[in-house]
Amino acid sequence: MSGLPRKPTGPTWPPGLSPRTARPPQPGASEQADQFRSLDASLLYCPSCRVATPTRERLLLVLPTGNLYEYLCQHCGTSTGSKTDNQ
Repeated sequence: MSGLPRKPTGPTWPPGLSPRTARPPQPGASEQADQFRSLDASLLYCPSCRVATPTRERLLLVLPTGNLYEYLCQHCGTSTGSKTDNQ
């Protein structure tokens, strides 16, 4: 059985450390997180078309906690998702 290749082993970390804690925090990490406050979906899966299609965003409700938007398939008009924009 010496002809079989050895199973590769992953990196060994010192006790008490993991790959996440081994890295120092990046400067400006909070600034990078602020860039993604709001994301808009461009393609979502449509159950009627059975494929990811371009979407249209439609305002459904204006709530005290924020606005509720619905995503619609541009091809058939089926609702493909929703999001709440917290203000």
